[in-house]
Amino acid sequence: MALLLSLETSTQTCSVAVHNKGVLLAYQEVLEPRSAASQLAVSIQHVLRAATVKPSELQGIIVAAGPGSYTGLRIGVATAKGICYALRIPLIAVNTLDVLASLGRDQINIMSEDVFLCPMLDARRMEVYCKLVNHRLQELEPTQAKIIDEQSFLDYLIKGRVYFFGDGASKCRSIMNHPNGIFLENIVPLATRLGEMGYAKWPSQDFEAVDSFEPFYLKDFLIRKPTLS
Repeated sequence: MALLLSLETSTQTCSVAVHNKGVLLAYQEVLEPRSAASQLAVSIQHVLRAATVKPSELQGIIVAAGPGSYTGLRIGVATAKGICYALRIPLIAVNTLDVLASLGRDQINIMSEDVFLCPMLDARRMEVYCKLVNHRLQELEPTQAKIIDEQSFLDYLIKGRVYFFGDGASKCRSIMNHPNGIFLENIVPLATRLGEMGYAKWPSQDFEAVDSFEPFYLKDFLIRKPTLS
């Protein structure tokens, strides 16, 4: 048995899932923006109750590692670490863009060597957090913060179709107007897929150090004081 709780809080919404050996037992998604602070603990209680699982029965926590929302990641990782400390169970982390890429591939009917996937998360203005993978989800360009312009991913757009998706993709549509650029709608990282991907790390004990693990913020979070006029 491998009862694992998954927490996905890297975007404006949050979701929680419980899996046993990678099989989904219960799931809840909260679509309300910036809901992690107020709804994450409630969602955890809900899915554990729905799965008839006691907190003490959990054997590990899977958390979205980022990149993504600074506040959401901080809340999700702090909650995951707190549960791990309390129950003395391991922590598993999965790159949010890998979760998104896996979900995006589900929406694509034809797979070939000239198909590329580019999950994107909003990083404000014309910057996104993104990576590029092939149809096998093998990394072609690493996770990065990228300012989007007309030349972005042009080398791959010339070679074949590039599918863009995630909450950072919509703002790039008007700039990246190459005919091989295809934009997919309504794909967000989900705890259901996070749990499946986290469980894949379970047999090899690919765990994080709970005391030192930090989210993959990718950029420094800047707090600016308001100027006085």
